[in-house]
Amino acid sequence: MCTAITYKTEDFYFGRTLDYDFNYPSEITITPRNFPFNFQSDKHYAIIGMAYVAGNYPLYFDAANEKGLCIAGLNFVGNAKYSKPQTEKINVTQYELIPYILSRCKNTNEAVLELERINVTDTPFSEKLPTAELHYLIADKERTVTVEFVSGGVKIYENPIGVLTNNPPFDVQLHLLNNYIKISPKSPCNEFSDKIELIPYSRGMGALGLPGDLSSSSRFVRAAFTKLNSKSLKDEKESVGQFFHILSSVEQTRGCCEVGDKYEITVYTSCINADKGIYYYTTYENRQINAVNLNKTDLESDKLICYPLNNHQNFYMQN
Repeated sequence: MCTAITYKTEDFYFGRTLDYDFNYPSEITITPRNFPFNFQSDKHYAIIGMAYVAGNYPLYFDAANEKGLCIAGLNFVGNAKYSKPQTEKINVTQYELIPYILSRCKNTNEAVLELERINVTDTPFSEKLPTAELHYLIADKERTVTVEFVSGGVKIYENPIGVLTNNPPFDVQLHLLNNYIKISPKSPCNEFSDKIELIPYSRGMGALGLPGDLSSSSRFVRAAFTKLNSKSLKDEKESVGQFFHILSSVEQTRGCCEVGDKYEITVYTSCINADKGIYYYTTYENRQINAVNLNKTDLESDKLICYPLNNHQNFYMQN
């Protein structure tokens, strides 16, 4: 289970938590402009993101290109439906979708047009890596959409809050926010009855009723409330720090979500400065914010550039 958000101050930020009970050996992966994709014969936009590299192919979980377009794929189990190859359309496999869009589209508008032209197929990457059931958050600094491939075809929703979790489908999640119309960051006044005196006995009581469980629908509401009421300065440190604070409101702690004989955890949290091409991340084992800069690598290369995750926690001893 996962949560993805957008955030805008002076720059545009995009990122997510990846919550799961196991993890592929992922790395921060840069795909330079001349890396050969089988669907792209010419030079393409450079891409940075979190990926599992299998057979020299970057299977991205979330990524951004050098133009500032961002995509994250989140579990959408039971609802995601892809097509069989069609001769009359451009066929793109599910695992190719993120690099396909990011390699050729410079903004969300172009991505939406491209999505309307292609046919996303259920062809698996390999026997060991079956087709992932996902829906997608796609965004730039001007527009955010949710994309779902379902039995009725592709659904593209405008996403005015810049938040996505998992099930149910996005339009249902958005509608259910109406149940929390009274939630507020302000201290509440007594609307219960004028016949009894009721006073707030604690700060934060305006948010009474905000769901605190780990379900995807509850995380959607909590992430939306936290993000939409979040305030920070516009500089990089404040913005990045606030982004991680927003996503910390939906983190998963080992032991609280049992999956068979394992537990779901927040494997990593990412924050991409889409304007500067910087990929920030933390992991479950390492709370320090680490960063990789797309523009400090050879973007004209034809080989993937990978940076292993820093999972070692450092402590700053003050005495």
